[in-house]
Amino acid sequence: MNLLNDKVIVVTGGTTGIGKATVELLASNGAKVYACARKKVEFENNNIIYQNLDVTSPNSCKQLFDNIIEENGKIDALVANAGITSDALTIKMTDEMFDKVIDVNLKGIFNIMRLVGPYMEQQGYGSIVTISSIVGEYGNIGQANYAASKAGIIGMSKSWAKEFARKGANVRVNTVCPGYILTDMVKTVPDNLLEKFASQTMLKRLGEPEEVAKVIMFLVSEQSSYITGSIIDVNGGMRL
Repeated sequence: MNLLNDKVIVVTGGTTGIGKATVELLASNGAKVYACARKKVEFENNNIIYQNLDVTSPNSCKQLFDNIIEENGKIDALVANAGITSDALTIKMTDEMFDKVIDVNLKGIFNIMRLVGPYMEQQGYGSIVTISSIVGEYGNIGQANYAASKAGIIGMSKSWAKEFARKGANVRVNTVCPGYILTDMVKTVPDNLLEKFASQTMLKRLGEPEEVAKVIMFLVSEQSSYITGSIIDVNGGMRL
């Protein structure tokens, strides 16, 4: 039997990078996975269902939520992964750049969580994995907006771990903080900087999306049944 047989899992930001790797891994382990994003991608695995989603739109989130509940009668797990960057030094960062990142990365998770979290609490169980970043823990030059959004995810997730389990529901909320992972976004960074980032890790290399996906799968599965409110770093020991 596969690890996630009969599980219904929603992945936002599910068509690129870490999200896409996660969708494919969860589906290959038996889950019915909704890959939610604005960008449509075709998947070979029939267990994967693409759903259009704009996390900045409460109406879009509500429509997605209603459709999944109508089709399945449950949601076993949510992976809140949608995120963007819009980098600049603070002196050059516009209101639009700041607001856009906060709207997608922070408010976007809130928009989907205020539907899924209370539903899981009523359902009596569920696993939620939010995706933050090493930048949310330690900051980074030129990414004040991104750092704020990712640090906010950590704080909200710890709050939700307490809130959705307060009445005895078996709802777990955990956060994964990837380091520098070889997604298409990171591959646009100049080679000399990538080499510098790799040298700062204990493993002397950058991570692969599939390595983060394996941690996410662990957290949505029953193998992590006694873990909640935790932050899991997947960064090759970059900040030891």
